Amino acid sequence: MKQSIIFSLLLVLLSPIFSTFTLAQSPAAAPKPPTKPKPAPAAPAAAPVKPLVPSLPQSPTSDTSSGEDIVKILRKAKNFNTMIRLFKTTQIINQVNAQLVTSKTGGLTIFAPDDGAFSNLKAGFFNSLSDRQQKALIQFHVLPVYVSSSNFDSLSNPVLTLASDSPNGYQLNVTAYGNSVNISTGVVNATLTGIVYSDKVLAIYHVDKVLIPLDFSKPKPIAPAPALAISPKADKDNSSAEDTDQGDSTKENSGALKLLGVQGTMLVSIGVAFAAALTIFS
Repeated sequence: MKQSIIFSLLLVLLSPIFSTFTLAQSPAAAPKPPTKPKPAPAAPAAAPVKPLVPSLPQSPTSDTSSGEDIVKILRKAKNFNTMIRLFKTTQIINQVNAQLVTSKTGGLTIFAPDDGAFSNLKAGFFNSLSDRQQKALIQFHVLPVYVSSSNFDSLSNPVLTLASDSPNGYQLNVTAYGNSVNISTGVVNATLTGIVYSDKVLAIYHVDKVLIPLDFSKPKPIAPAPALAISPKADKDNSSAEDTDQGDSTKENSGALKLLGVQGTMLVSIGVAFAAALTIFS
């Protein structure tokens, strides 16, 4: 009797533990973790626009507003001493700096040959040009618009320069393909080799050759031949000759008249004498 009572008490005490163990082992009773919503796929990021020409190591680009003097920029970039000197001697530097100050949307683009490019020119070439041609040569390296390094392929050829005084004068062609930008003037084919400076208004690019305009090779128009001027002496001589001819003609006419007069008188006299003789003999 006592054993049955003890066994019953053990069953009562162990039944909650056995139930908990059974529920824990049962997969159906285990709570399911909440499902998380799948995140929407992110839109692919736009590829950055790659410039057509690389920046020069010693001349990083700048995102600040324009206004820095062009001479200071070229001097900081180094190897552009000849370009700086020609900008100053032709006084074109005043024009481009003033245009940068007043320009709000157009901007400027400068093609800058280095000192080595100028040294490859024929000796005395620049000094052989007139003052007007020297200024035009420097202006020919400046575009009156801002062109970013990734936007050369949008230009329409032929491209006008700061030297273009007419729609057909001082033009060049710009061709961009891949990472290369070429400039053709009709005399020289040059290549952009790097960015000297760039912001939202001013861009300066390094070119490997001096850009010689085709206009320098065009033949000059032939000046009309001057009219032959007759000297006063010749006029006088001609007048005298005419007067002499008229005088001689007058004298000849006068002499002819006198001769006719004499001959007429003689004939009349002979007629009268012949008539008188007939009267006497009759």
